[in-house]
Amino acid sequence: MVFSFFKKQDKKMPERPAARPRAPEPLPEVKVRPAAVEEESRPLPEPLPDLEFTPGEPIKPQPAPARSKPEKVAAATPKPAPAADSDFSIDDFDSDDFTESSVMAIDVNHDDDPLQACVEQVVVLYANGQDGAARSLLETFVRSYQGREGRRFWLLLFDLLQATGDRAAFEKLGTDYAQACEMSPPTWSRKSTETKQAAAAVGPRKIFLQGVLTSEGALPVGELAKLIEQKAKVVVDCTKLIGCDDEVAGQLADLLSAARKSALSVTLGGVDVFIDRLNSRLTAGEAEHEPSWRLLLEMLQRHGSQEAFEERAIDFAVTFELSPPSWEPRVASAIPAEGASQADTADDAYYLSGELKGCRFDELAAVIDAAEHPVLDFSGVRRLDFVSAGQLVNRLAPYKAAGREIVIRSPNHLVAELMAVVGLNKQARILVPKS
Repeated sequence: MVFSFFKKQDKKMPERPAARPRAPEPLPEVKVRPAAVEEESRPLPEPLPDLEFTPGEPIKPQPAPARSKPEKVAAATPKPAPAADSDFSIDDFDSDDFTESSVMAIDVNHDDDPLQACVEQVVVLYANGQDGAARSLLETFVRSYQGREGRRFWLLLFDLLQATGDRAAFEKLGTDYAQACEMSPPTWSRKSTETKQAAAAVGPRKIFLQGVLTSEGALPVGELAKLIEQKAKVVVDCTKLIGCDDEVAGQLADLLSAARKSALSVTLGGVDVFIDRLNSRLTAGEAEHEPSWRLLLEMLQRHGSQEAFEERAIDFAVTFELSPPSWEPRVASAIPAEGASQADTADDAYYLSGELKGCRFDELAAVIDAAEHPVLDFSGVRRLDFVSAGQLVNRLAPYKAAGREIVIRSPNHLVAELMAVVGLNKQARILVPKS
């Protein structure tokens, strides 16, 4: 008997159709034309022209036509750099990116003034304190530029010799100048450089007291003390003075009293408002602010009536049980009114002197604001460095933009040329003495 190891399935699995190869796609029909037909369909070539041959001469082959060169693409082929010895012109460069002046990027047209570069070189050396190098260049330039063309260098050299005190060289240069330029040379100042600096301020120096003065910020009071010690003429402008503490009031009272008793020219201006404020602050019978009382009496002595002075002097005596000062004739007056003649009043200019190095000119704001026609006198200035010149430009530029005219008077030629280099002549009117 035969046994089956597997159970018989009730249903048979469906048979899978066998894979059949796919019939290839038919190739496109290629029509083959008979050769005879193809020959007949071709166009016949054009007949060659008749050639004439000369007996005895070989046939010369015709040269092949020259091939046309491909056009160059400008963007693909870089332009070769010029050789080192090539000649350029300034027109090859963008004028917006370059300037002809080598000094502080000041735009100077050397075509109009070919000497400007040399002048700049000299004044820069002098401003930096290199007197020997500046003198050497100037002595070279006065020989190189003959006649009136180089007169600027002569004047610069005269001022340098005057500033350095070399009178022998100054006198010798005067002889050479007269022969070369056919003009009278400048004359040597009788005063030495030091004396000239000390006495340059022929007009009064100005001190501006403004705001509320305290012992920590009373620099103008210290400057006033120095000027009084030097017996200089001083104008103290109190137009913007609001008040001061007792320590500053005592210093001012002592300085003004000493100047008055010594008959020194110390003039107070714009004190009426300050006197009223000081007067209202002090009360008779209250033993306080004694220095401020003394300052009030000193200002009344100068600018008040005798009646007002004596009234407050009695209050002072009662309050502090001290003998008050007595009324004295005035030896100083207020700033003269507009229209007064030059003979009746001192020059109203603001004087600067000495060597101006690293100056910020903080005081000029008050000077210019207080003057209707500001004049800055540089007759006593020996040297101006670049830092100070730049600061001066910054100080004056806002006033120029506001339409105010400021005059800078009597700088020497070395200082005046430096002012032009930094552009100060665009911010103020510069008046140089005639030589």
